[in-house]
Amino acid sequence: MSEKKYPLKKVLLICAKGTLEDVLATLVMANGAVMEGIETKVFFTFFGLDAITKKRMNKLHTETVGNPAMRMPGGLPFPTILGMLPGVEAGVSAMMKKQIEALDIPGVEEFLMMIDAGGGEIYACKLAMDMFKLTKDDLVDEVKGVLTVGEFYEMADGLQTQIIFT
Repeated sequence: MSEKKYPLKKVLLICAKGTLEDVLATLVMANGAVMEGIETKVFFTFFGLDAITKKRMNKLHTETVGNPAMRMPGGLPFPTILGMLPGVEAGVSAMMKKQIEALDIPGVEEFLMMIDAGGGEIYACKLAMDMFKLTKDDLVDEVKGVLTVGEFYEMADGLQTQIIFT
Protein backbone atom coordinates (compact mmCIF):
# COMPACT_ATOMS: atom_id res chain seq x y z
CA MET A 1 0.00 0.00 0.00
CA SER A 2 1.40 3.37 -1.01
CA GLU A 3 1.14 6.39 1.27
CA LYS A 4 -0.50 9.50 -0.11
CA LYS A 5 2.02 12.31 -0.53
CA TYR A 6 1.30 15.93 0.20
CA PRO A 7 3.83 18.08 -1.66
CA LEU A 8 5.02 21.33 -0.13
CA LYS A 9 2.96 24.26 -1.41
CA LYS A 10 4.38 27.14 0.62
CA VAL A 11 7.67 27.74 2.40
CA LEU A 12 8.61 30.59 4.70
CA LEU A 13 12.33 30.93 5.36
CA ILE A 14 13.83 32.95 8.19
CA CYS A 15 17.40 34.24 7.91
CA ALA A 16 18.77 35.58 11.21
CA LYS A 17 22.51 35.31 10.58
CA GLY A 18 24.60 37.61 8.42
CA THR A 19 27.54 35.40 7.51
CA LEU A 20 28.12 34.64 3.85
CA GLU A 21 27.47 30.92 4.30
CA ASP A 22 24.25 31.41 6.28
CA VAL A 23 22.83 33.99 3.88
CA LEU A 24 23.71 31.88 0.84
CA ALA A 25 22.10 28.81 2.40
CA THR A 26 18.86 30.77 2.82
CA LEU A 27 19.02 32.18 -0.71
CA VAL A 28 19.83 28.82 -2.31
CA MET A 29 16.88 27.21 -0.53
CA ALA A 30 14.54 30.10 -1.39
CA ASN A 31 15.58 30.12 -5.04
CA GLY A 32 15.20 26.34 -5.22
CA ALA A 33 11.68 26.60 -3.85
CA VAL A 34 10.78 29.33 -6.36
CA MET A 35 12.20 27.20 -9.18
CA GLU A 36 10.04 24.26 -8.03
CA GLY A 37 6.92 26.43 -8.15
CA ILE A 38 6.56 26.58 -4.36
CA GLU A 39 5.15 29.80 -2.92
CA THR A 40 8.19 31.33 -1.21
CA LYS A 41 8.54 34.06 1.40
CA VAL A 42 11.86 35.02 3.01
CA PHE A 43 12.07 36.97 6.28
CA PHE A 44 15.38 38.61 7.21
CA THR A 45 15.86 39.45 10.86
CA PHE A 46 18.69 40.50 13.20
CA PHE A 47 22.07 40.15 11.44
CA GLY A 48 20.41 38.48 8.47
CA LEU A 49 19.28 42.02 7.56
CA ASP A 50 22.82 42.58 6.28
CA ALA A 51 21.89 40.50 3.21
CA ILE A 52 19.20 42.99 2.17
CA THR A 53 20.82 46.22 3.39
CA LYS A 54 22.36 48.12 0.46
CA LYS A 55 25.49 49.19 2.35
CA ARG A 56 26.22 45.74 3.82
CA MET A 57 25.04 43.11 1.34
CA ASN A 58 28.33 43.01 -0.58
CA LYS A 59 30.45 42.92 2.59
CA LEU A 60 29.32 39.59 4.03
CA HIS A 61 32.10 37.38 5.36
CA THR A 62 32.71 33.82 6.48
CA GLU A 63 32.75 33.19 10.23
CA THR A 64 36.13 31.77 11.28
CA VAL A 65 35.89 31.95 15.07
CA GLY A 66 33.60 29.46 16.79
CA ASN A 67 32.70 27.58 13.63
CA PRO A 68 33.29 23.90 14.45
CA ALA A 69 32.51 22.86 10.87
CA MET A 70 35.24 25.08 9.37
CA ARG A 71 37.78 23.04 7.43
CA MET A 72 41.18 23.83 5.94
CA PRO A 73 42.14 22.68 2.44
CA GLY A 74 42.51 18.91 2.59
CA GLY A 75 39.66 18.59 5.10
CA LEU A 76 41.64 19.15 8.28
CA PRO A 77 39.77 20.97 11.07
CA PHE A 78 40.39 24.72 11.15
CA PRO A 79 41.91 25.71 14.51
CA THR A 80 39.57 28.40 15.90
CA ILE A 81 42.48 30.35 17.33
CA LEU A 82 43.70 31.04 13.77
CA GLY A 83 40.48 32.90 13.06
CA MET A 84 41.46 35.55 15.60
CA LEU A 85 44.66 36.48 13.80
CA PRO A 86 44.57 39.69 11.75
CA GLY A 87 43.63 39.10 8.13
CA VAL A 88 42.62 35.45 8.50
CA GLU A 89 38.87 36.07 8.36
CA ALA A 90 39.29 38.32 5.31
CA GLY A 91 41.46 35.68 3.64
CA VAL A 92 39.04 32.85 4.36
CA SER A 93 36.14 35.00 3.12
CA ALA A 94 38.04 35.79 -0.09
CA MET A 95 38.72 32.07 -0.61
CA MET A 96 35.07 31.23 -0.04
CA LYS A 97 33.94 33.93 -2.49
CA LYS A 98 36.43 32.62 -5.06
CA GLN A 99 35.05 29.07 -4.69
CA ILE A 100 31.48 30.36 -5.01
CA GLU A 101 32.43 32.26 -8.17
CA ALA A 102 34.23 29.20 -9.61
CA LEU A 103 31.03 27.16 -9.15
CA ASP A 104 29.05 29.93 -10.88
CA ILE A 105 26.85 30.42 -7.82
CA PRO A 106 25.07 33.78 -7.98
CA GLY A 107 26.00 36.51 -5.54
CA VAL A 108 23.60 37.81 -2.90
CA GLU A 109 22.31 40.63 -5.07
CA GLU A 110 21.69 38.34 -8.04
CA PHE A 111 19.95 35.73 -5.87
CA LEU A 112 17.61 38.39 -4.46
CA MET A 113 16.72 39.54 -7.98
CA MET A 114 16.14 35.93 -9.12
CA ILE A 115 13.89 35.16 -6.15
CA ASP A 116 11.90 38.35 -6.68
CA ALA A 117 11.62 37.83 -10.46
CA GLY A 118 10.44 34.26 -9.88
CA GLY A 119 7.58 35.41 -7.66
CA GLY A 120 9.23 34.91 -4.26
CA GLU A 121 8.65 37.56 -1.63
CA ILE A 122 11.34 39.14 0.54
CA TYR A 123 10.59 40.84 3.85
CA ALA A 124 12.49 42.58 6.64
CA CYS A 125 11.76 42.27 10.37
CA LYS A 126 10.35 45.44 11.94
CA LEU A 127 11.89 44.76 15.36
CA ALA A 128 15.38 44.25 13.92
CA MET A 129 14.97 47.28 11.66
CA ASP A 130 14.10 49.39 14.72
CA MET A 131 17.00 47.92 16.73
CA PHE A 132 19.53 48.76 14.02
CA LYS A 133 17.85 52.08 13.19
CA LEU A 134 17.28 51.12 9.56
CA THR A 135 14.54 52.40 7.25
CA LYS A 136 12.98 50.86 4.15
CA ASP A 137 15.22 53.18 2.09
CA ASP A 138 18.29 51.35 3.48
CA LEU A 139 17.07 48.10 1.92
CA VAL A 140 17.33 46.74 -1.61
CA ASP A 141 14.38 47.27 -3.92
CA GLU A 142 13.41 43.58 -3.87
CA VAL A 143 12.20 43.89 -0.25
CA LYS A 144 8.42 43.86 -0.45
CA GLY A 145 7.83 45.18 3.06
CA VAL A 146 8.80 45.48 6.70
CA LEU A 147 6.73 43.15 8.89
CA THR A 148 6.27 42.25 12.52
CA VAL A 149 6.82 38.62 13.45
CA GLY A 150 3.06 38.22 13.82
CA GLU A 151 2.43 39.54 10.32
CA PHE A 152 5.00 37.10 8.95
CA TYR A 153 3.40 34.17 10.80
CA GLU A 154 0.01 35.12 9.36
CA MET A 155 1.49 34.29 5.95
CA ALA A 156 1.97 30.68 7.09
CA ASP A 157 -1.71 29.88 6.64
CA GLY A 158 -2.82 26.92 4.60
CA LEU A 159 -2.01 23.23 4.43
CA GLN A 160 1.35 21.97 3.21
CA THR A 161 3.25 24.99 4.55
CA GLN A 162 6.63 24.88 6.27
CA ILE A 163 8.55 27.50 8.23
CA ILE A 164 12.29 26.96 8.00
CA PHE A 165 14.77 28.77 10.24
CA THR A 166 18.11 28.78 8.43
